[in-house]
Amino acid sequence: MKQRVDMVITDLDGTLFNDSKEISKTDLDTLHWLGEQNIHRVIATGRNLFSLKKVLPSGIPVDYLVFSTGAGVIDLKSGELIYAEHLREPDVKLAIEVLTAAKMSFMVHDLVPDNHAFLFFDASCGNNDFHRRIELYRDFAAPLQVDPPNYTHASQLLAIVPENLELLEKIRDRLDSMRVVRTTSPLDGKTMWAEIFPSGVSKGHTVEWLCNRLGVDRSFTLATGNDYNDLDLLNFAAYPFAMENAPEPVRKLYRSCRSNNKSGFTDAVCQVTGRAPGS
Repeated sequence: MKQRVDMVITDLDGTLFNDSKEISKTDLDTLHWLGEQNIHRVIATGRNLFSLKKVLPSGIPVDYLVFSTGAGVIDLKSGELIYAEHLREPDVKLAIEVLTAAKMSFMVHDLVPDNHAFLFFDASCGNNDFHRRIELYRDFAAPLQVDPPNYTHASQLLAIVPENLELLEKIRDRLDSMRVVRTTSPLDGKTMWAEIFPSGVSKGHTVEWLCNRLGVDRSFTLATGNDYNDLDLLNFAAYPFAMENAPEPVRKLYRSCRSNNKSGFTDAVCQVTGRAPGS
């Protein structure tokens, strides 16, 4: 049955991107078709803007980028940063104290749009993903200093979480004035991260802000995702889809579509809009 859709929002890694970090021709064709129908096209990703510019194809048919799990929004047509959030210095200080006490390795990121730069604290967790990330961004990374501090505000903090959900809940309890989002590293596809944001920041909250700005009713929104940091987005959308490749706890909560290697984004769009695949 054909349903009205005014905005389509998709996660990137593991959703619109296949495992080769490419967008299939089928999904690109669907993005073009959505534009022809005057449907807003939005990518909502945990990647920062610096990383996005390195991996997104030139001229991608998308209207808005919600990046860093909702900390910023770029209007791709104008190139304008139209939304940005950050943590205040007292919140950054508290988060650092909590993570240090928990003996967790973490990073304190600069303000949007320069949040690819960060300060890091290495608790010698022995996690290769943490050290790989520092190496990838070595030109923008520096050790964290606490006394005297070499930080003020921050867009977010990112902490490596051992496979310990109880510890993650303790961090959430201690930082209840902030938003702590569980996600999976895009580098190795398995390391659990905790991203710490201002209380109002998430993919879902920021997409809601964008809907209000554009006059889009949430009852006409469709979203696709594959990871834990997509939960707020999927809960916001009227038509939420979990990719076939999503973890089972995520997959069982929503309607299902094909995997990211089988153009699952297009499958979701076709299920709701009635568009025939390949048309």
